[in-house]
Amino acid sequence: MTEVSERDKTRIRNKIKELERLKERVSPYYDQAYELSKKIAQWSQSLQPKNRFYICTGGGPGIMEAANRGAHDAGMKTIGLNISLPFEQEPNPYISRELNFEFHYFFMRKFWLVYPAQALIVFPGGYGTIDEMMEILTLRQTGKMKKPRLIVLYSSDYWKKVINFDYLVEMGMIGKNDTKIFNFADTPDEAFEIILSELNTKK
Repeated sequence: MTEVSERDKTRIRNKIKELERLKERVSPYYDQAYELSKKIAQWSQSLQPKNRFYICTGGGPGIMEAANRGAHDAGMKTIGLNISLPFEQEPNPYISRELNFEFHYFFMRKFWLVYPAQALIVFPGGYGTIDEMMEILTLRQTGKMKKPRLIVLYSSDYWKKVINFDYLVEMGMIGKNDTKIFNFADTPDEAFEIILSELNTKK
C-alpha cells in the first residue's frame, strides 16, 4: 500500500476546497435550468398540440440533463441531440427514448439544434457553448438566419464577464443594435416571462 506524503495530502485538500468553491458558484445553474425547463414544458402542455414547444438539448450531462429532466418531470417528451465523442458525453436518462439522436459531425448536430428552434436559452458554459452561441449570433447579425427568433443569455453577470459586449460596441467591432439580438435573464421566472411574451405573440 502506497503512503501518501504530507505534500500530496495538502495538494488534495486544496483541490477539494477549490472544487467545493466552484460547486457553490455553478451548481445553482442546474436547479435553475431544471426549473425553467419545467415551467416551459408545463406551459406548453396548455397549448393546442399543433402549437406546442418542446425542450431540445445537446443530450449530455449537467445543464443539458437539467433541461431534459425538467421537461420529463413535467410529463412532456424531450429531445436530445448527442455527439459521438471518445470521452465525456453519454445521453442523459431523461431524453425520450424515441427522440434520442446521435450525430457524428458537429456541424450537422448544430444545424438541427438551431434550424427548428424558436427560442435559444444559453446557460453558462465553456468553449462548446461559446462556439455555438457566437455562431448563432453571427448568423442573426448578418441576416443569414432568422431563427431562433429569441435568444436568452442566462446569467448576465457570467456572460458580461466572459464577453464584454459594451467594449465590442465601443471599439466598433459590433453595432449597438447587435446587442439587441439577445436578451439577458437572471432567474427562471425572468427568463420564462421573456420566452412567454415572445412565443405567445408569434405562435
